[in-house]
Amino acid sequence: MKIIGTRTLKTGIGAPVSIILATVFGLKYAVAAGIITMLSIQSTKRESIQIALKRIVACILALVIAAIFFNIFGYSPLVFGVFLLAFIPITAKFNLEEGIIVSSVIVTHLLVERSTSLQLVLNELALLVIGVSIALFLNLYMPSRENLIKEDQKYIEESMKKILVKMSVALKEHDNSFADDELFQELDGRIKAAKRRAYKNLNNYLIRDMSYYVEYMEMRRQQFKTLKRMKDNFRKFSIADEHTIKVADFTEKISKDFYEKNTAEGLLEELEDLRGEFKEMNLPSTREEFENRAMLYQFLNDLEQFLLIKFEFMKNITMENISIES
Repeated sequence: MKIIGTRTLKTGIGAPVSIILATVFGLKYAVAAGIITMLSIQSTKRESIQIALKRIVACILALVIAAIFFNIFGYSPLVFGVFLLAFIPITAKFNLEEGIIVSSVIVTHLLVERSTSLQLVLNELALLVIGVSIALFLNLYMPSRENLIKEDQKYIEESMKKILVKMSVALKEHDNSFADDELFQELDGRIKAAKRRAYKNLNNYLIRDMSYYVEYMEMRRQQFKTLKRMKDNFRKFSIADEHTIKVADFTEKISKDFYEKNTAEGLLEELEDLRGEFKEMNLPSTREEFENRAMLYQFLNDLEQFLLIKFEFMKNITMENISIES
């Protein structure tokens, strides 16, 4: 069982290191460097860099505004409050909210010292640089999520295969009560978690393009929505005739050909052939047959949509020259 997470461990190491460095350099309020490190350690590399840049810009802005206010109106808690009333809306306007807390702490040092001297301002900037730099250095290491994502892929694909097989069996056995809510709920939760993991993995690479996994999870999410619609339509089937058996067999074939690198092109061609066979068959003779035939056509359209989602995904992956991980 994992007791201490990576981010917690980095915080426990980074904060004291920053304080020690600030102390070695003879900086005032050395503890602030540790606080800045704690606030700057994020869960992804890209997020860490973005927040670090925003904090630096926000801090410079805060020091300029504070220097103006303190030198004109004096050093008092009231003036600090006026500073916040001006500073916070500006940071919000320029999307620098992540720098509010750190910048405000640094400005309190000016208030306590009752000074905006160059030496003190440089002291505050040095605290910021040390705190942010240690956080960025520690965030160079991020545990890889690729193995977990591949496990997600395997689970999602196996679950969708199971659903397709169960649908095929239900069609053949004339079981219009098909409903495996537990499997659907588990699959829904896994796809959502996998998509979050894929985004985190994407943001941990600054040069290598890892967007494939994000796009893959979105593709499976769209297919899952189609499967849910197919499940909801099952209760409307009334008879198991020749058409139903053919659709059931084709559904089973999709489950057997269901894997990551399948383009679905061949399956789409077979589906079109199947649709052509239906057109040549005798027209339904009863209302029940007609309604069942209509639902089969809808089911077949949903299968087509299910396959088209994969086909378009694979086509875009090829066009963008994104390598598919095996």
